Amino acid sequence: MVRITLGDVYDLGQEFFRWEIATAVAGAIIGINAFNQPDVEASKIETKKLTSEYEKSGKLPDESPFFEGDGIKLYADEKNTDALKGRPRLVEVLKAHLGRLHAGDYFALLGYITMNDANEKALQAIRLAVRDKKKVATVLGFGPRFLHSTGQAYKGGPNSGVFLQITCDDAVDLPVPGQKYTFGIVKAAQARGDFAVLAERGRRALRVHLGKDVAAGLATLTKAVKQAIG
Repeated sequence: MVRITLGDVYDLGQEFFRWEIATAVAGAIIGINAFNQPDVEASKIETKKLTSEYEKSGKLPDESPFFEGDGIKLYADEKNTDALKGRPRLVEVLKAHLGRLHAGDYFALLGYITMNDANEKALQAIRLAVRDKKKVATVLGFGPRFLHSTGQAYKGGPNSGVFLQITCDDAVDLPVPGQKYTFGIVKAAQARGDFAVLAERGRRALRVHLGKDVAAGLATLTKAVKQAIG
């Protein structure tokens, strides 16, 4: 961990410049173009398909959960569904999913829910529980903001991640000026687009949809994850 103490708020500009240069140098050393994000672009393309469909039909394409219970719905692509379906309880599905974590893998929580202290605390509790029990690296990011950083590594890096994407129904939504869709629809499309690319890349991914009562859904999910890894 690197700690840098700034003498003035205006020193932030200097730090931006420092780490932009550091990113370019590190990329040159390991032989990559740090400013090329093809898999980020792939997610944008899938999202655009969904929002365009909404503009035409007034709704996102239909999707069906492979599991529904305890106020939670679970979604996955065909390959992941085949690996996880047929289990009657949420705990059992999560146990099977998290059981796919092996030595050298990492666990990623992709939270497409409101970024606030309560939600972050709940997601951190899940992350830490998996880290401590499974002895693997763990990461947590709120979408769609992580798409332009770690999102590239998730989809374009080595296939060593086990992903748990978390979505919800927005309690409050706002229209996008000049468009039929709302900001909530855009966020849903971004989550589904991101998940589609994860699936296309053969990632071990599961989407958990909490509904509108996010606090209750997170409480249920946290309890189920702890039981699943216990």
